Amino acid sequence: MCYATSLRKQREAIEQKRFGNLKLRFKAPSEYRPYYHLNGFTHGKLYIIKMDEPEFIYPAIWGLVPHWGAHDPETFFKKSNTLNARSESIFEKASFKDSAEDKRCLVLADGFFEPHHENGVSMPYFCYQPSEVYPEGDLFLFAGLYNELDDARITTTILTVEANAFFAEIHNKRKRMPLVLAEDLYEDWLDEGQSQPQLNELMATGFTTQEFQAHPVTRDLYKRGIDTNTPEFVKAVDKGTLF
Repeated sequence: MCYATSLRKQREAIEQKRFGNLKLRFKAPSEYRPYYHLNGFTHGKLYIIKMDEPEFIYPAIWGLVPHWGAHDPETFFKKSNTLNARSESIFEKASFKDSAEDKRCLVLADGFFEPHHENGVSMPYFCYQPSEVYPEGDLFLFAGLYNELDDARITTTILTVEANAFFAEIHNKRKRMPLVLAEDLYEDWLDEGQSQPQLNELMATGFTTQEFQAHPVTRDLYKRGIDTNTPEFVKAVDKGTLF
């Protein structure tokens, strides 16, 4: 599962970074706002790179809405959770199969949150990819799918796969992880010439080899009615005081 993400970098830092062979710029730069914590169930905006325009970053509503739900996305969201898509079934699930064929995307982030269960308590962990430039978490790209409801609205979902050893320890109940793609596979994921067997192989083996780190953050993240989009919600806490 991946139901919460961060994207803390300023627009200029994102546009200055090269993602493999991709050099990106925002389609609507004035609309971009960084965030420390985005709860997917609010259906806020993720930022994606589409197959047909791989040079641009577009805002997209988190939660993929298929064509039959486009007339009333709010009702669709009440009935369906499409924040994530299991990679093993995207070509079979009605909500995802059309997008899996020709509307694949990359989803921009610099961190995400996963629940860890211990002594009957769920503890949120912040997961990030440190680098020399950004020890607090560098930019990376999830594999995703999207659908365009009209000229102004795009919706998206993040793919998940079976957790590796590191993330199985963190997300120790469901043992899933979002598919953070290896840098050399970005263009392959967006390539319209990829066959279903090739894409299945990519999803099964394409998780990045770049090291992730994770630390527990405050359980206030789970409270309702408070602003979680602040630096406090990505800071490490001592989980031993909370059980």
